[in-house]
Amino acid sequence: MEEENFFEKVYAVARKIPLGRVTSYGAIARYLGAARSARMVGWAMNACNGREDVPAHRVVNRKGVLTGKHHFEGTNLMQQLLENEGVEVEDNQIIDFDILFWDPSDELDTTE
Repeated sequence: MEEENFFEKVYAVARKIPLGRVTSYGAIARYLGAARSARMVGWAMNACNGREDVPAHRVVNRKGVLTGKHHFEGTNLMQQLLENEGVEVEDNQIIDFDILFWDPSDELDTTE
């Protein structure tokens, strides 16, 4: 049950990522006070497949690479969803990642 609880916390943060912005698995883990749990955040993103209320396509690795893309239906769905929001992607990597990066630790109140 503890894992499910963590996944729901991950989804709550992911829902707050603004349109056209991206964050990383590690940034969400750090915000949740579980800095070494980036991989678990990735598992949460994979487990939310089909949940339209969680914008999993906005969560990428620390270098801006679309590492979770194989969990989306179709060949380039993750990239297409990002591009529909104005995010440029080339060779599975987000262009201007440092500019588009949204850090929940900077953007959200830690008491939320």
